[in-house]
Amino acid sequence: MFRSFFFSRRWLPWSLLGTLLILFATWYRVNLDVQINEWFGTFYDLVQKMLGKPGSTTLADFWDQLMTFGRIAMLYVTIAVVLDFFIKHYIFRWRTAMNDYYIANWARLRSIEGAAQRVQEDTMRFARLMEGLGVDFMRSVMTLIAFLPILWTLSEKVTELPWIGTVPRSLVWVAIGFALAGTVLMAVVGVRLPGLEFQNQRVEAAYRKELVYGEDDASRAGRPVTDVLFADVRRNYFRLFFNYLYFDVVKWSYLQFGVLVPYIALGPTLVTGLITLGVMQQIVRAFGRVEQSFQYLVLSWTTVVELISVYKRLRAFEQQIRQGGGPSPLAAQGAA
Repeated sequence: MFRSFFFSRRWLPWSLLGTLLILFATWYRVNLDVQINEWFGTFYDLVQKMLGKPGSTTLADFWDQLMTFGRIAMLYVTIAVVLDFFIKHYIFRWRTAMNDYYIANWARLRSIEGAAQRVQEDTMRFARLMEGLGVDFMRSVMTLIAFLPILWTLSEKVTELPWIGTVPRSLVWVAIGFALAGTVLMAVVGVRLPGLEFQNQRVEAAYRKELVYGEDDASRAGRPVTDVLFADVRRNYFRLFFNYLYFDVVKWSYLQFGVLVPYIALGPTLVTGLITLGVMQQIVRAFGRVEQSFQYLVLSWTTVVELISVYKRLRAFEQQIRQGGGPSPLAAQGAA
């Protein structure tokens, strides 16, 4: 999954230079987001001044602020679109590297049940999932590096928390604490999901295999056999649906409550009027960026679960290459 792309001379321009380009473009995009955050402070302070002291500013000042945002936003959109386009090509090259590696070892792999599906479908799913998770992870890390110092500085203006009292740099600790609590909560609530997803692939593969045999052999894929196999599929899906039900209840309740967290933390500061509207907007946006960075696993947990199940199948596939000969017990288990 990784050696075929990152340790191959053929793919070195994509794996090394492509990775560096993605890192640089992602960092530049995060810096544009920082500029937007600063603009929010200036703009809302201007709005507060316009509303509080009519005539103290001009319409030209207002248009100038909107034009400033327009320039930053247009550059942000351009970078985002070009970066996403490049990443899609980057990920497809990664899939191509895996595909070539597996096809070169097809003589050893063809005896594994579901080998064709793994080469065609699982490599595609692995590449697609890595695209989403990998890019989001890089963006989360870089966003954290960029916005954590901003939130640290802005937290000087917020020293008191509701029901707790004075806490230096309070917003930073609230963001970290709330995100870590959510990560642990999602991990506990969703602990069964990776195993259920993996089992789901096994029962689906068994059902699909029998149907494929039935295309060429009239004696296969008869009603009693397919009924039993599809009953296994249905049973596992219903278990997945139930587990995702309570997982989603916890996840969306946590995320919706998270919208209120920065405003709750700012309560005493807002009541005393220690900050302006523009500073409040900067704090809320910076808090949200830092919180989302720490919530990477919370926001991506369902995708992580799917990636784990695909990884298990491909790992068993590659063990067969290293061992040579017939299918290993683990490979046979993973292919089911």
